[in-house]
Amino acid sequence: MSTQLCQTQSRPAACPLSTMPDPALCLEALSALSGCNVESTGGPSQLSPQDFVNIVALKEFYKQEGFKELEYPSLGTLSLQDEDDADLYSAPPALTEGPGPGESLRATVKINPQDFFHREYDYDFTNIKDGDKTFLRGNEQYVRPCGWNRAALRVVQKYDDGDCWLGTGKDAWPVSYHGYNMDGSHGIILTHGGCPNDEPQFLDAAAASLTTRETRGRGVYSTPDIKMAEKYCKRFKSKVDGKMYKVVLQNRINPAKRTKCQRADIWLVYIPEGRTDIQVRVIVQEAIRPYGLLLKQE
Repeated sequence: MSTQLCQTQSRPAACPLSTMPDPALCLEALSALSGCNVESTGGPSQLSPQDFVNIVALKEFYKQEGFKELEYPSLGTLSLQDEDDADLYSAPPALTEGPGPGESLRATVKINPQDFFHREYDYDFTNIKDGDKTFLRGNEQYVRPCGWNRAALRVVQKYDDGDCWLGTGKDAWPVSYHGYNMDGSHGIILTHGGCPNDEPQFLDAAAASLTTRETRGRGVYSTPDIKMAEKYCKRFKSKVDGKMYKVVLQNRINPAKRTKCQRADIWLVYIPEGRTDIQVRVIVQEAIRPYGLLLKQE
């Protein structure tokens, strides 16, 4: 009964389906985010929404660590090279002319839109303006993704601890956005290291963190501000309609696993040194859960 209550409180009423992104466009967006060839299938999906946020987060983390490849269960070896770094406005090669030289590590992922997306909870924020309205999730401000179109992911009743994380009450997790290219190189890495009420010591700790790797913010970054996420988001050209799109993942973040950085609009899931690949993946899975794929036409 409690699970159902959390579920009904978690999502707004859906918008008309005619306003929602084409499923083929959504698969292109997943391809752009993950670096995989995401294709439609009538069978069960090869990966879950949680797998996709894992892949996006882990690829960014391991790229920061200087690695060139990532091993992921059921997919094998994934390249960490961003194929369109040189040209953000070119379509991923696999969506246009097929794999080119050096793309042998680009995995193919089969996704069934019926079991991956949850169209009942799609929501089109494209023409919505919240103004001074305030929304809360987990007793923290929720900045809704106004200007974006959200394809809902099928995550209800997929976790052992129920669905309250996806609700609107005090037990819900706050909303965060993953902007793909967010990392410590953007000057967003200082975490509170010392008593916030003791300003001299806080400033000393902040200065020390500039030269100390451990306090520099090793981990996965996200933001509660959709405008910040948009600055670092992935862009791709659609084969469906030939238009340019931005794509961002909308997640909930476990407040017990999150570190607030010196900048209020940046959150960090800290990953300590010496963790194995499996342990790193577990940290991400316990901290970040996706529930929406956001698209915005440029």
